[in-house]
Amino acid sequence: MHRFRIANMNCGGCAKGVTAALQQADPLARIDIALDARAAAVMSAVDAARLEQALRDAGWQAERIPA
Repeated sequence: MHRFRIANMNCGGCAKGVTAALQQADPLARIDIALDARAAAVMSAVDAARLEQALRDAGWQAERIPA
């Protein structure tokens, strides 16, 4: 499980954009968005660095949350 804090995610539309960016990196990912915490938990076989880069490439201010 990978966890990310996404500073500029603050609405439902943002959550959809974050989900789309993550699914582009891994179409099979299971994604749980916590909008109030501005966080995403991702169950994926793709490594965290690649997911984080996909978020950043899509314009999200993402940083990994240590386990």
